[in-house]
Amino acid sequence: MIEYIKGEIAELSPATAVIDCNGLGYAVNISLNTYAAVQGKKECKLYIYEAIREDAYILYGFADKQERELFLLLISVSGIGGNTARMILSALSPSELINVISTENANLLKSVKGIGLKTAQRVIVDLKDKIKTDSVATGSAGDMTSLLMAANTQVQEEAVAALTMLGFAQAPSQKVVLAILKENPNAPVEQVIKLALKRL
Repeated sequence: MIEYIKGEIAELSPATAVIDCNGLGYAVNISLNTYAAVQGKKECKLYIYEAIREDAYILYGFADKQERELFLLLISVSGIGGNTARMILSALSPSELINVISTENANLLKSVKGIGLKTAQRVIVDLKDKIKTDSVATGSAGDMTSLLMAANTQVQEEAVAALTMLGFAQAPSQKVVLAILKENPNAPVEQVIKLALKRL
């Protein structure tokens, strides 16, 4: 069982990171929260969850243990797999997710792509007693906006690439990203993707 991977960031996109560990490159699926936490760094340490299936061996990585705990809780809910859990953790920060579950805000949860009202309610019912509201993350969306802002076209390209990696069609992704950048020209890529996830 891999607990964490620590090494040089060889490649980084809003959906995946390749971590070089002594010449061995691990491809790790990440959420936008983790992307925001490691962006701009040369090295990082990601806490790992291994999804071992018959047809695939997939690694999910998290910048901190709390996000991994939330991921594990999410995939324990019937009907939620790794990619859906990652989608939820990309649309909401750990503190926002804890808040959504503790306040039973099913409407906000169902604004995440792929989550219907029934699934949102199931997440809240299943996890309400398991979520420790006192462990709310100190990180906020404000930290993300303070990240270095890339050139508009680069943000657009990265956002569209990330959305297509997450399974959205390119044309609607491009349309939504352009609309968001028109409204918020200085938005960093992870904020653009977060907004896009709520609109697609």
